[in-house]
Amino acid sequence: MRGVVLKKILSFTLVSALTLGVMGSLSGCGKKEDTQTATTNQGQTTRGSKYEKFITVDVYDSLANYQGIQSGWFAQIVRDKFNMELNIIAPNVAGNGDTLYQTRTAAGDLGDLIITGTSGGSFQELIDGGLVLNMAEYLKDKEIVTNFGTAIEKFNGKDPATEIYGIPSEISIRSPRLPADGLEPLVSPYVKWDAYKAAGYPEANTLEDMVDVLKKMQEAQPESDSGKKTYGISLFKDWDGNMMCTTKNFASLYGYDEMGFALWKVDGTDFQDIIDSDGIYVRCLKFLYDCNQAGLVDPESTSQNYDILSNKFKDGQILMSTWNYQSGSVYNSDEKKAEGKGYMPMYIKDSSCLTNGCYSEGNGNLCIAIGSKAEDPERLADFIDWLYSSEGVETAGASNGAAGPEDLTWKMEYGRAVLTEFGEKVFAGEDVNVPEEWGGGNWTEGVSTLNFKTVSFVDIDPKTNEPYLTTMWSSILEKNTTALDNDWKDYSNGAQTTLQYLRKNKALSVQIGTRYTQPEESTEISTIRNQCKEIIVDNSWKMIFAKDESEFNSLLKDMQDKVKGLGYDDVIKIDIQNAKDKSEAAKETIANFVALHKDNPVYANRVDNTADSKKKK
Repeated sequence: MRGVVLKKILSFTLVSALTLGVMGSLSGCGKKEDTQTATTNQGQTTRGSKYEKFITVDVYDSLANYQGIQSGWFAQIVRDKFNMELNIIAPNVAGNGDTLYQTRTAAGDLGDLIITGTSGGSFQELIDGGLVLNMAEYLKDKEIVTNFGTAIEKFNGKDPATEIYGIPSEISIRSPRLPADGLEPLVSPYVKWDAYKAAGYPEANTLEDMVDVLKKMQEAQPESDSGKKTYGISLFKDWDGNMMCTTKNFASLYGYDEMGFALWKVDGTDFQDIIDSDGIYVRCLKFLYDCNQAGLVDPESTSQNYDILSNKFKDGQILMSTWNYQSGSVYNSDEKKAEGKGYMPMYIKDSSCLTNGCYSEGNGNLCIAIGSKAEDPERLADFIDWLYSSEGVETAGASNGAAGPEDLTWKMEYGRAVLTEFGEKVFAGEDVNVPEEWGGGNWTEGVSTLNFKTVSFVDIDPKTNEPYLTTMWSSILEKNTTALDNDWKDYSNGAQTTLQYLRKNKALSVQIGTRYTQPEESTEISTIRNQCKEIIVDNSWKMIFAKDESEFNSLLKDMQDKVKGLGYDDVIKIDIQNAKDKSEAAKETIANFVALHKDNPVYANRVDNTADSKKKK
């Protein structure tokens, strides 16, 4: 899933919003500082950097949730290695992100380092406008080209020896058929397991059966940990785009992803218009309406944001989520799991949960580049090369589940990776301070704010011979023996992970990792889209909270009539075609991967990554 919502999921998701710094400004763009080799402008020493001049690098980062100077332990690593600091310029935080982008591009200097999306021809516009540098000469003979030359060539359309304007994100050497989401799919019906157990593990053949399941859970556990009334489902508006995000997520339980106003099954078998009365989106709206009629929908859904809802999950007040990071990741502490409490996935028998495949040709929707006015492009090329190295993935990816710095959060012990005592606290979610020799400060405040995945976290780290994602380490998996883990394993007939369980039940839809990017659309289509999506989102919310079924149907017809009167049919035609094009691109990606590995057909056609988490002890 790589539509609008997933980009937002990518920038939060898997992520915590770190709003700790002051906003950067255009006046600070390109500003550099000279210091002695031994110290930075903050009086902290560098250790072994080959660069004599200290610089401040302006990073225009469309994924960042923090703006200002990178601080803490990751900043110390960057200083030690490159004698520089990162000044993050984040349109997500600055407000009026489009205006910020336009102002900076008009000035001819978007940033020294640029992390940005590419859809709609936006990155090509930067190339044509002379705002990004051809990195080929600076990356010549570096490991990033040796290791990921195929993906770099596919992204740029030219030989890496002559032309590299951008490096795609999430590059993987694994099959695009293999899930890239670690142990958990992108979406799954995560329920408050202790409430589900107390209700007697009620079965659900269809999504509609979940109304009864959630009602039984609510009756079995009417109060949260703090004594508040529980609800089956709670919603929020933050991420609504072409459609209502949280409604679309229920469609993803059936293998659908979005493309504008289209929902398409990622196996390429179905392409739907979201306003179709008999379509999956309206089905999910009707399900949420039925939940509300049963008293299961949190009445504060229309007014709360994601952060407020997260606090409700921390309290165990909401009984179901389609995202693990929204529920289990904030609630499932070791102590609670030992008590048998926490969120775990249940099984809806007609479902086929959406998960993302690995990007063997890189995720072409996101890339990193060097600005054409960067003072020291050679140093920035070295930095990019490092970000795609084993150490770079471990450290820069720590906020999203990678291991962090070796010897601080983890170490090799008897031939395999294990967490240190400090690492145990970090990954248990404890608020811990970093030793001064590692930069000091709070761990969370010191994680990389780039929020850019260079390499797939399920790829094997050559240093550990296990995935970069720590939850997939053998030393971690063997500790999943709490009362909660054991009860879920009994329920799932011994499955070790959600992905393993869903694949065994043929209830998993893997979206092939492809470099497809959505083409630019005309101003006329964009105008119609913006008018239509406002009506679709507004009426979707009203339909869920309709007083009766008659009003629900009336609101649906009102939505359909209004958008069609605005020219909706012209837009959905484009969206359906784009979805079909992406489906065809997926077939091409698989064919390319199979051809690349024709001498190893077993590897080329592999569809299960379970073996990667069963390393020798």
